[in-house]
Amino acid sequence: MKPQGRALRAAVLILLMGGFVLPILAGFGQTAGAAFGYLPVLGADSLSLEPWRALFALPGMATSLRLTLVTGIGSTLLALVLAAGFCAFAHGRMTASGMARLLTPFLAAPHAALAIGLAFLLAPSGWIARLVSPWATGWDRPPDLATVNDQWGMALILGLLIKEVPFLLLVMGSALGQLPLRQHLAAGRALGYARGVTWVKVILPQVYPLIRLPIFVTLAFALSVVDMAIILGPSNPPTLSVATTRWFSAPDIALILPASAAALLQIGLVLGAVGLWICAERILRRVGLWWLRRGGRGHPTEPGLWLASTATATLMAMGLAALCALLLWSFAWRWSYPDALPQSWSTKFWLSPGKGWGEALKTTLLLGLASTALSLTLAIAWLEGEDQAGTPRAGWATALIYLPLLTPQLGFLYGLNVVFLQIGISGGMGAVIWAQMLFVFPYVMIALSDPWRALDPRQIRAAASLGASPARRLFAVKLPMLLRPLLTAAAIGFAVSVAQYLPTLFMGAGRIATLTTEAVTLSSGSDRRITGTYATLQAALPFLAYGVAFLIPAILYRNRRGLLGTPT
Repeated sequence: MKPQGRALRAAVLILLMGGFVLPILAGFGQTAGAAFGYLPVLGADSLSLEPWRALFALPGMATSLRLTLVTGIGSTLLALVLAAGFCAFAHGRMTASGMARLLTPFLAAPHAALAIGLAFLLAPSGWIARLVSPWATGWDRPPDLATVNDQWGMALILGLLIKEVPFLLLVMGSALGQLPLRQHLAAGRALGYARGVTWVKVILPQVYPLIRLPIFVTLAFALSVVDMAIILGPSNPPTLSVATTRWFSAPDIALILPASAAALLQIGLVLGAVGLWICAERILRRVGLWWLRRGGRGHPTEPGLWLASTATATLMAMGLAALCALLLWSFAWRWSYPDALPQSWSTKFWLSPGKGWGEALKTTLLLGLASTALSLTLAIAWLEGEDQAGTPRAGWATALIYLPLLTPQLGFLYGLNVVFLQIGISGGMGAVIWAQMLFVFPYVMIALSDPWRALDPRQIRAAASLGASPARRLFAVKLPMLLRPLLTAAAIGFAVSVAQYLPTLFMGAGRIATLTTEAVTLSSGSDRRITGTYATLQAALPFLAYGVAFLIPAILYRNRRGLLGTPT
């Protein structure tokens, strides 16, 4: 290991431990202490189980648990089935680049903006009801139906599917690129197997281990999501994550202790769900082996694949319609039911930034640019340290990257806020940037790692043979060649920052307003036109970031087509 590589790796490790691991552990420790009755600032200075007894005595607790498990596990399982069925149906009918372009709007759109648009679409007075009324339904006024915030959480499951299916399609498509699909499908056809049976028996068993960790990330997100659950989920009682957020924010400070217990319970639910999923994997593995050994060519699978792809296409169409509904409401002036389009239009809410969204936009941009720039710098330092040291990434490093993504935010954010209060930085921009980086950095690192390692080492060795120092090789060779992946990783990080709700709410102590926090607050009953303006702006920022990431390399390298690392 080279000395400069060892020094750089050590510096990055110290930063990661001090800036990421220790805050998460400290936040978890504070939350765990409060969950067992130890929070001296409230006069609770002895350990007890009273917070847990108070938690389970709260009204609607059992229903909140049921809703959390049904919506979280149900949406993840459905998303996996639909993504697998769509891949099996669309393989060979759609190129990888076409798939990426199709998924970009859903991956870029923040959760809150998409949820608000879906609420505008599904509500009794929403766009769908307007499009079919009164000619098809006979409704001349909004029907008395619970299509949003329903007690079973169906609207929330639908919203989660619109976000989860594209994500799983992306990771599944990346995993499929590592397999000899054509040979497998040809062998299956030669043996008389239908396309779907070949996918289930031959391809999926090889793909699943490659996407297992992203599935767990999806499961953890679905079980602990807050902003989408506030907008689409049941309100009384809500899911456990929403109820916990309300208890933490309640005027009655006595609820902080049971809220801490609920945050710890949230972690337990995620761990239990992952454990249940692993047990189901083992059972399905044994059943699958028995099915394979039993032989037989199975039943026709085309109807099932067609159904899965139709359902996936319907989800995507609803997602696009939800984004369009946001835009329509932001420009609507008068839109009476059951008209399908506004009777009159106005730019009033767009032309009044000083009265609302202007400051929220500035704050969102500042937080996004700062957290993304710092995360990208740290990711480059980490990867360059690996290169200079000449060692591959250890398993603990991968676990470190995924730790914030697999841990429910409520499990440590409140405790981290207590720590920030103790050191005197809570409520400021620095605290919010720090908290957002806990989630921005993992996505930046994941997006940049594979392109960085795929870089042709001969270019670096050639620069070294000409006497270029490690720093010069980095800034003059590596970074220019990796411009597109760098900008893509930055766009992903910026989109993650824009979507952050809980870190901004807790660390900002309610004093830092972003487009996301304002949109979620307005979604609970404000003027749809104002809500649509905030949500449209929130959705537009990630699209703008992705557009810049694609446009800059195209402009800079327009005369260098065919060079490594440039557009071809």
